Amino acid sequence: MRRFVLAVLLAVTAATLPPAQASKALRAPTRTVAVGADTVAYRTFGRGTPLLLVNRFRGTIDTWDPAFLDALARHHTLYVFDLPGIGHSSGTQPDSMEAGVKLLDGLADALGLARFDLLGWSWGGLLAQAYVIDRPGRVERLVLLATNPPGKTDIPLQPAFLERALKPVNDLADEEVLFFEPASALSRERAKASRERIRQRAGVDAHIPATQAQFDRYFKAAGGFHADAADRRGQLTRLALPILLVAGDHDTSTAGQNWFPLIGALRDTRFVFYSQTGHAPHHQYPEEVGELVTDFLGR
Repeated sequence: MRRFVLAVLLAVTAATLPPAQASKALRAPTRTVAVGADTVAYRTFGRGTPLLLVNRFRGTIDTWDPAFLDALARHHTLYVFDLPGIGHSSGTQPDSMEAGVKLLDGLADALGLARFDLLGWSWGGLLAQAYVIDRPGRVERLVLLATNPPGKTDIPLQPAFLERALKPVNDLADEEVLFFEPASALSRERAKASRERIRQRAGVDAHIPATQAQFDRYFKAAGGFHADAADRRGQLTRLALPILLVAGDHDTSTAGQNWFPLIGALRDTRFVFYSQTGHAPHHQYPEEVGELVTDFLGR
């Protein structure tokens, strides 16, 4: 009974605090760890099984929606980080999936993670797939958010995405196109709410990568992933690892429909599509996707 009363009091207290004060994601301090010659910035918070999150093109530890992270942190110890040369980290940004895999291995070692769950969004989803294929046995379960499979894809990046993705700073109108579905009033409303939550932390835009040299390294690594000289696409179909894929049906970047040719070929994958949703289903529905991920990881 005392435990129940305490839980109620804590819930009421959290509900009355200002969002930035109540959010674990927004209160988590930035730390650094040496990974080879690089210095990697990361934040860790939450309680439960370890979950390492790999970010999107131009994403930093500041640009995850704190509501989504807070939902995950109820049952997982989260580790969010910036790639070397990106955001708060220093060093050499990986320009191949092989370099990225080596980085993830070193980072997991530095953080003391022998085995863990892995989540990748967009570009981070490409790296997450390369990691579980190239380093089998270390990851327990894989979550892929709005990303593409290895090899050739039928639906390329859309012009509407490219027109806005490379701007030094994106405003709300850009983000509606990049991450949401601007034709949907609900999606536009969720875009505004997500942007406001993210920018409760000061200085978000100052750390977002904005140079052509940084873009080129992202593109080179992604190009190698899709050229697929190592046949990761074939290896993915033979992988027994449990995978959850979450996608929006109006993604102008990594169309979820690119996975359709692999349905029936993958061994243990669950597909979840959200209608009237773009490249960030977990920002449009942070609580719901957080619960979906938690349920999957808890199986």
